[in-house]
Amino acid sequence: MRHNLALKTLIAVGLAAGLAACNTASPQAAPNTEGPLSKVRIGVGGINKVIYLPAKLTEQLGYFAAEGLDVELSDEQNGVNQENEMLAGHLDGVVGFMDHAYTLQLKGKCVQSVVQFANTPLEKVMLSAKDGAVKTMADLKGKNVGFTSKGSSTNALINSLMARAGVAQSDFTGVAAGAGATFIAAIENGGITAGMTTPPTSTTLLSKGTATTLVDLSTVDSTKAALGGLYPASSLYMPCEWVKAHPRESQKLANAFVKTLRFIASHTAEEIAAKMPSDYAGGDPRIYVSSIKETKDGFTTDGVIDAGGAKNVIEILAAGNEDVAKNKASIDVTKGYTTQFVGNVPKS
Repeated sequence: MRHNLALKTLIAVGLAAGLAACNTASPQAAPNTEGPLSKVRIGVGGINKVIYLPAKLTEQLGYFAAEGLDVELSDEQNGVNQENEMLAGHLDGVVGFMDHAYTLQLKGKCVQSVVQFANTPLEKVMLSAKDGAVKTMADLKGKNVGFTSKGSSTNALINSLMARAGVAQSDFTGVAAGAGATFIAAIENGGITAGMTTPPTSTTLLSKGTATTLVDLSTVDSTKAALGGLYPASSLYMPCEWVKAHPRESQKLANAFVKTLRFIASHTAEEIAAKMPSDYAGGDPRIYVSSIKETKDGFTTDGVIDAGGAKNVIEILAAGNEDVAKNKASIDVTKGYTTQFVGNVPKS
């Protein structure tokens, strides 16, 4: 009996200790409000793409350092890989399209745009110059249509544009054509009839005369015409928990990026290009400057998302994404972004 009593006592003590350990093993992260700033790891879905130019430009201008931030930028040619790295905890944020905030919300994940770089996609659907019969997206029925990668924002936008044109996903072949040289080769070699890409890839195709613009999603007016409204895209988006736990870092990131957006608005394409690493021009500085000229007016000057555009993102996604279409009523639009930090950036 004494042996059993002692054993029960040991078990009870062990359980109590175990429960105490469980309760303290994963405490709610306290906001980092004092002491050293945390290092910030940001992945960029194609660091040399002009639509994501604010990421590297901010580093080049020294604005991260001026805010006392230690920011590590990593490059990946599509946002899907960077998003997965962020969800796995290997990255603190991603420079990519903020529409991922809504598709992730359906998976129980909370991420939000902290700084909105652009309220239009800054993308173009490029059409092979060899196919003069195609005049609209509807004419791409039965054709090979390209995007960056499977599950990417360009994939979602192509599906949506085709759906708006009355073409089901089963009525065309989606092709992961990559970006840069691989996309250009796909257009020029007949791998795709058309596809969505960004400057400088689109600029290069136009300069070579091997493709024309079928749909322009770079300006406010052309985006509204094609999508029925604005479509906030390029942004810095981060896990909601990280933002909540790092208010100082989040504010300083907003300060640095908004300062960069103001720089873009107040300088010429030539001046902006001169601040970037020389290899970003891809061996053709003229094309690179032209790419920035195409894009610079599409960037915001304050990092603020267009609220109506954010609602439109869900409508557009629903047109080409069955999961969003079925569950769009459950998506909380406002949880996909915050204006808290950009709203506090000093005016000058």
